[in-house]
Amino acid sequence: MTKKRILQIDKVNTHIVEWLKSYAEKSKVNGFVIGISGGVDSAVTSALCAQTGLKVLCVEMPIHQAHSHVTRGREHIEQLKKQFSNVSSIEADLTSVFEDFKKQVPETSDEHKLHLSLANTRSRLRMTTLYYFAGIYGLLVAGTGNKVEDFGVGFFTKYGDGGVDLSPIADLMKSEVYELGIYLKIPNSILMAAPTDGLFGDERTDEDQIGASYDELEWAMLLTDSEITTNVFTEREKEVLKIYKKLNQNNQHKMNPIPVCTINC
Repeated sequence: MTKKRILQIDKVNTHIVEWLKSYAEKSKVNGFVIGISGGVDSAVTSALCAQTGLKVLCVEMPIHQAHSHVTRGREHIEQLKKQFSNVSSIEADLTSVFEDFKKQVPETSDEHKLHLSLANTRSRLRMTTLYYFAGIYGLLVAGTGNKVEDFGVGFFTKYGDGGVDLSPIADLMKSEVYELGIYLKIPNSILMAAPTDGLFGDERTDEDQIGASYDELEWAMLLTDSEITTNVFTEREKEVLKIYKKLNQNNQHKMNPIPVCTINC
């Protein structure tokens, strides 16, 4: 199998921080706004943005949020504000907005489609909120997606958490985000928590939804075509490969540019 790369985390940290600062300065903006979820991706992203010295606004956007997610996010924000004077935070409780939205749209008897559509609605309400603050304060919306989510299985909401101005950690595997999180001294409560998108108002994890762990998905993502055709896999490896291939194929519409109908006639 293709070997995982070995990163010099301190150099990766410096590279991303310099990239963020350069992009912001060229864009003539004041800094960054990030949605804080209580997960490792948003914690690492906000810590990277904070190191630029530019304005960083951390936004909490609870919608019937699990208490554990809220407390983890606040622990990280408080730690970040103590360390960096350029970091501030604000809470925009979107629960009532979400409930009002549900009253204005028709229900459906298909429970699966209903729950999935409402989960994606939560994400899109948060994206709208982040761009509100971005417009008010002259900031860029920093994405928090990692490489597995953004380019492997497409585990994000189109025009939700996928609606961003730039993606600082999208070339990092989930395991590499954790490496960077340890280097940045992200709170253990976040580093030890099971990854979750928090869009369903319960404690279901990303693994519960996807059917495979991030370590398993990284394994599948790193396999070469020749390895797939020649290797002998265990039953679990076959199942993980099937999950990865299905999600990668079904979510290409998220990962590829919007198709444009070109007029040649």
